Amino acid sequence: MPGLVLAYYLTDSIGVAAAVATVLVLVPKVIDVLAYPLIGAISDRASHRSGYRTGLMLFGALALPLLFVATFSAPPGWSTGAAGVWVMGFFLLASIAYSCFQVPYLALPAELTDDAAARVTLLAWRVAVLAAAILLTGGGGPALRDAAGGGPTGYVVMAVGVAALMLMGMLWSTFVAGRRTIMRADAPAGGLAHEYRDGLDALRVTRPFRLLVAVFCLQAVATAVMLAGGQYVATYVLGDETALTGLFLALVGPALLVMPLWTRLAHARGKVPALAAATALFTTATLLLIPAGFSPGAWVHLPVALAGVAYAGMQALPMSMLPDCTDLDRSLGGRRRSGAMSGLWTASETGAMALGPVVVLALLAFGGFRSGGVSDQPGTAQWAIVLAFSLVPALLAGASLLLIRTLGRSYPRWTERT
Repeated sequence: MPGLVLAYYLTDSIGVAAAVATVLVLVPKVIDVLAYPLIGAISDRASHRSGYRTGLMLFGALALPLLFVATFSAPPGWSTGAAGVWVMGFFLLASIAYSCFQVPYLALPAELTDDAAARVTLLAWRVAVLAAAILLTGGGGPALRDAAGGGPTGYVVMAVGVAALMLMGMLWSTFVAGRRTIMRADAPAGGLAHEYRDGLDALRVTRPFRLLVAVFCLQAVATAVMLAGGQYVATYVLGDETALTGLFLALVGPALLVMPLWTRLAHARGKVPALAAATALFTTATLLLIPAGFSPGAWVHLPVALAGVAYAGMQALPMSMLPDCTDLDRSLGGRRRSGAMSGLWTASETGAMALGPVVVLALLAFGGFRSGGVSDQPGTAQWAIVLAFSLVPALLAGASLLLIRTLGRSYPRWTERT
């Protein structure tokens, strides 16, 4: 959700210049990336000691909604610089709270079942539920903001509504996960400093994990760029700020409908062939959006919906391979370290997702975008918006396709039926 509206909030509500907003978004994520492996190590210690990972999840579930509201509650009377620092500080704290929930949550599938087919189904349902939550928050959040009159008050109302949904969903997930796993993390090999390096060691030892992280990062940046650029497309290309809701519904909505199809394809053809198909569809769909620079209109919702169909597979399939990497890493490295690996995965994902708004803001700055809600933008700025929503995601997804071919060769079981 922050990736959807944070950049727009900084440039159009607070009035921060696009180049400065780039720094305000990037700095917290750089710090987060450094913190996630430590959170993974702490989660592994909890798993080894008790068989549970839910302590950190509960903390994240309670802290994130409050910090999310604070992020979008910069005092209206403050200067642009002070308000920008406020947003950056609370965005950092909110991101760390999110990691306390996400890192142990992603480690659980590797410890709940050792069946590869069950992992595909389990992670597919996770992504489907996540898509429903994103749909409610991302589609309803901006609509709630506009219904409240926009401006500072509108963003606070939006944040409170989204935070309430976050709280319910994360507490429910924590409650469901509150049982002992059938497997535990192995005993720590040293202090926290040593465990901090476990994720990097797994990346070095386990080649399929290394390739999978690279593929997922490229695809995460591609989708993050689209999400961050959506509000700008709605406002400055389609000419209607409220059109974001329709674009968002088109991008995320199909995930709820087609997730079973990606699961079946993975079972029938293998995880890597299914992921390759999803990535090729996403690349094609985003390329079809380039003509919006010449002739914008409602037709853009169709290729966005096709990208949404692909997005479902691009989310669920790599995550279903992460537990397989945990098993392979244990056979190579001798220890089960699911938390360390999910910590590095989340750090990589977070860094990649943070680059989405950064890429969009950098393109806007290069294109001469004028901050502060100025409706009359130069043609170069409008083209920067269109290309951020089309060509840039296509290039990133296309690059990941090259790695996907190597991924299948590195772990042949992913090319087989499950």
